[in-house]
Amino acid sequence: MKLHELHDNPGATKTKKRVGRGPGSGKGKMAGRGIKGQKSRSGVALNGYEGGQMPLYMRLPKRGFNSRNKKSFAVVNLGMIQKFIDAKKLDAKGDITEDALIEAGLVRRKLDGVRILAKGDLTSKVTLTVTGASKSAVEAVEKAGGKLNTAAAAE
Repeated sequence: MKLHELHDNPGATKTKKRVGRGPGSGKGKMAGRGIKGQKSRSGVALNGYEGGQMPLYMRLPKRGFNSRNKKSFAVVNLGMIQKFIDAKKLDAKGDITEDALIEAGLVRRKLDGVRILAKGDLTSKVTLTVTGASKSAVEAVEKAGGKLNTAAAAE
């Protein structure tokens, strides 16, 4: 095989439509834009406009509600805490706080606090101090012989 014998599979490439390149091209003069009007001008984007028909986004019912005061927590699973303890990135003997979790790289940022969930297994005896935790996470930590303190986020 030589360089001049290389070519794409049939149908793999399409030639770009070149508009406004004379009458012989079939897309000359007004380049397929029609005569006058807003859409014939440059810099026009009529997104969601359906030619006067009621647009889809207005036909669908409004739904849901977003609270302005909603808190968002950084979520940590017990299995990940155990993994970091096994990797010696967290010290199981000391008190594991939110700042310790950030330092270890388990949490990127606190947001409105750190919340512990019970996914995964915890075998180490640990003392955790975080903003919130699920009931099953508290039970799992106590079952492993540890303690989970949930404190309101220190402002």
